[in-house]
Amino acid sequence: MCYENPLYLAEEAAALDLLSDQRVALGISRGSPEPADQGWESFGYSDSDDAKAANMARDKFAQFLSAIRGDEIAPADPMQFGPDTKLRVEPHSPGLDQRVWWGAGTAATAEWAAAQGVNMMSSTLLTEATGASFGELQRDQIDRYRAAWKSAGHDWTPRVSVSRSIFPITTNLDDLYFGRRSDGQGDQIGIIDGTRSTFGKTYAGEPDELIEALKADPAVEAADTVLLTIPSQLGVDYNLHILESFASYVAPALGWQPNTSGPVTGSTM
Repeated sequence: MCYENPLYLAEEAAALDLLSDQRVALGISRGSPEPADQGWESFGYSDSDDAKAANMARDKFAQFLSAIRGDEIAPADPMQFGPDTKLRVEPHSPGLDQRVWWGAGTAATAEWAAAQGVNMMSSTLLTEATGASFGELQRDQIDRYRAAWKSAGHDWTPRVSVSRSIFPITTNLDDLYFGRRSDGQGDQIGIIDGTRSTFGKTYAGEPDELIEALKADPAVEAADTVLLTIPSQLGVDYNLHILESFASYVAPALGWQPNTSGPVTGSTM
């Protein structure tokens, strides 16, 4: 969000949502650590109070939400519309705000997302490290998000997604890429963006092994949606194979049904 004009983004998102029969699910966040040093300044944006631009990103997100919710924010030409008239951003797509997801890297940010009235997505990285496992940290994040949502009194049910690197080994090529180096791919602690952080482990193994491991993952058990992270450098065909293997051999055993218009979802997990 640090790089975006929030009102222009609202126009683009609403137009795309209308063209796609209101099927857009839009993930937004402050942004991940990057090679550029405060690169948003090259785009004409600045946050003098915060080198990471988190405050600026949240302010822009508030403008974006106001716009897609149809708030009247732009003063109208009084010669055309009369005095004290304001206009909303067009086009407008009703309900788009309920399909916006904020990428939360901490439990506190998850609570903030709940207060804003948007869905929450949690990646394979949390900028927290307490000694708990990644799944336990993420489960706490989910629980705090849902408690904050209830306290806020929103009148609809949100969704929570978690991301996982999951590679069913069903062929010799799968074994070559992932099976022979799966040992030691557990949670890791490191420094990112100046913060001690926890990186989620890679799940790689035979389908039966993955099913049992995912059943024991407390965050996967609590989430509504699982997003699969895939190695794009291996090409389209191989990544399609990964997705098909997961959908065919793993997802059904967990009570999930593949969603052909989006991520793998399920109400039983």
